[in-house]
Amino acid sequence: MKDTLGVLLAGGAGERLYPLTRDRAKPAVTFGGNYRIIDITLSNCINSDLRKVYILTQYKALSLNRHIREGWGAVVARELGEFIEVLPPMKRVSDSWYLGTADAVYQNIYSIGSEQSKHVLILSGDHIYKMNYQLMLDHHRSTGADVTLATILIDPSECHHFGIVDIDRAGRIVGFEEKPKETKLRSPYNPEMVSGSMGVYIFNTDVLLPVLLKDAEDPNSSHDFGKDILPRILEQYKLFSFNFIDENMKEAQYWRDVGTIEAYYEANMDLVSVSPVFNLYDKHWPIRTHQRQYPPAKFVFGEPGRTGMAIDSIVCPGSILSGGYVRNCVLSPDVRVNSYTEVETSIIFSHVNIGRHCKIRRAIIDRDVQLPEGTVIGFDPEQDAKNYIVTETGITIVTRDYSLFESPVAVDYFTSE
Repeated sequence: MKDTLGVLLAGGAGERLYPLTRDRAKPAVTFGGNYRIIDITLSNCINSDLRKVYILTQYKALSLNRHIREGWGAVVARELGEFIEVLPPMKRVSDSWYLGTADAVYQNIYSIGSEQSKHVLILSGDHIYKMNYQLMLDHHRSTGADVTLATILIDPSECHHFGIVDIDRAGRIVGFEEKPKETKLRSPYNPEMVSGSMGVYIFNTDVLLPVLLKDAEDPNSSHDFGKDILPRILEQYKLFSFNFIDENMKEAQYWRDVGTIEAYYEANMDLVSVSPVFNLYDKHWPIRTHQRQYPPAKFVFGEPGRTGMAIDSIVCPGSILSGGYVRNCVLSPDVRVNSYTEVETSIIFSHVNIGRHCKIRRAIIDRDVQLPEGTVIGFDPEQDAKNYIVTETGITIVTRDYSLFESPVAVDYFTSE
């Protein structure tokens, strides 16, 4: 991978994850207690021996920038020309903020060109999966492709969530359908399935740069790789598919776009099952992050009705279950659950204190929340909606200023009107 440059897109506003993205970038949102969403893709890079990565940020990037600096700067060797580096919007070639995925890469064209890499691997910072990009690069070289897209097999009923790729028997891409309601296409890798784009692309650099320049000059383009760039260059260049090989090593392939509250919640709940679908404990493919210094988790009191206990849950360092009961939950570092409290099927961010005699289920509690004694969440959606945000599927989201929280954006998204 020494002649390959990674470009990780981490600048999206993350409106569908609101209010978790109100104060932070989507890739900086907590995942699995200890991690941030971006850690999954960056771990894929390091495990694939990709050690030159630009991270393109834009919205609310302070915590993301700090996390990259503290957690990832020491992973690579700068004296060997390696780097994991944040590139904020600099308006070097445009007066606009990033207008799309292709425009984000275009606006950093000088930084990309100065590396003089033969290949550019374009990635997204908000997907959960394990993938060896070296295998994809080997495939790219062996086919003589100008561009290679990573594709995943999906059921035809799910095609409206994906860009669908038409692939011939040789693996060459011959067409696209952008999130169709239904499709007659079938994958050459499995005739009962269709191939959807994963948003992972390898370009030959001498192809990428002129294509970006041409797209930037097109006033009718939305400057997006999937919608504009790839369909436009289909006849001019050789585009090939790389069928996803899952390093998660489970019976079913695992790839999740955690761009909505529901998808984010379900991906976290995947982790706490007895045999988790996505394995965080895989020594073959470790997930890295920045580990802050906390004491071990602690469970105290064992009397009836007041037992510090966690069942089928992730409990991170610094947490104290002081006579509280937790089941099917993800607890981030420095969480306290006090006596006679029950918490079920919930995601608790760091520095949260849950008072005595609380009952909580199907909730996401943002960091620094202090829940007073006797708080009940997740049992009466109408009552919860008076103080918190409740999604259509019944997930309650509690933020630090929940009692004062009012937002037109949240109302528009979380109601059916």
